[in-house]
Formats: sequence, C-alpha cells, structure tokens
Amino acid sequence: MVRAILEGRKTQTRRICKNGEWLKSTHKRVAGGYVGSIEPIACPYGVAGDRLWVRETWAACDWKLRGTPARGEAEIAYGADAPVPIAEWEAWRQQFDRFRPSIHMPRWASRITLEVTSVRVQRLQEITEEDAMAEGVTPFPKDPEGDCWSDGTHRSAFEYLWGNINGFPGEARGVGKSWIENPWVWAVSFKRVTS
Repeated sequence: MVRAILEGRKTQTRRICKNGEWLKSTHKRVAGGYVGSIEPIACPYGVAGDRLWVRETWAACDWKLRGTPARGEAEIAYGADAPVPIAEWEAWRQQFDRFRPSIHMPRWASRITLEVTSVRVQRLQEITEEDAMAEGVTPFPKDPEGDCWSDGTHRSAFEYLWGNINGFPGEARGVGKSWIENPWVWAVSFKRVTS
C-alpha cells in the first residue's frame, strides 16, 4: 500500500473500531432511572488537519559499517522501492544490512507524511466502489468462466485485501473482524504532504 500512497492511488484507509470506541456513554444512575447521553468521541487516528507519518519496511544502507546510525546519518532504503523481479531484488537487497519491519521504523526515517482530510464511522460493507478505489487496491480481472469470486470491481478487490489482513470467516484472527461480520470501522481520508 506504500506504493499506492506514493503513486497517489491511496487516499483512504479503514481501521476497525474496537468495542464501540466511537461512542462515549455519560449515563448515570439517579433516583428513578438513568440520565445522560451517548456522544461521539475523537478518532484515535486523528481528526481533519492532523498529520500522520507512515511506517514502512526499511533498511539503513551503512549499518554494516558503523552500527546503528544516529538521526539523519544513514542513507535509508525502503522496501517499496525494491525492483519487482526477484533476481533483481536479491542483488538490490545485498547492499543493505537487513530490512526491518515497518513497526520498528523510527520517526526520523519516515519519508511520507499524510494530512487527515476527513474521518467517519461506518460499517465495513458500506464501502462504495469510489471508496474502494481510494483505498488503492487493484481489481482482479473478472473471470469470464465464473470460477473466481471476483466481479472485477475495486470493491471485491478490497474485500479480498481485508480478508488477507484481518482474517477470513472461520479463521481465529478473523473473529469479529471479517468482511462477513461487517464490523464498524473508522474511514480516514487523507492527502500526502509533499513539502
């Protein structure tokens, strides 16, 4: 998805709302019943105008020679920039100490900053074809024989991507998160900040 952000194809992301986290109950017990309301709370991924930095698979080019570099001292390589053919990728990869997972990327090594433009809460299956396109997915070709479940839309490609990340029905990791269960999600729209 980093490539999709860099190419300008990805301008939305969806994240599962945990335990109804978008609502806050202010109900209090008083004589004769309850008083209060249910109010929306701020999205944990930001509000319009907030800036987010993107973590991605990365490596520091000179760690082999000097150990862990200080901020700004290392030339950084990003996994999304790797050549696609495997033979070329292996040769390219040999220049670096080792690639590290995105979860271990420090802020100073990030090259992509996003600005949140809008946030909404919706059921996962409410995603439109335009929203699925903004998620940066590439549709699978429609199978003329009808053997494949894909209908050739961005929406079905997003459904497949969602299952790969969050689990398919029947998988332990998919409980409460699968497409079929239609969880509540934060739908965050953003634009890339280039300056």
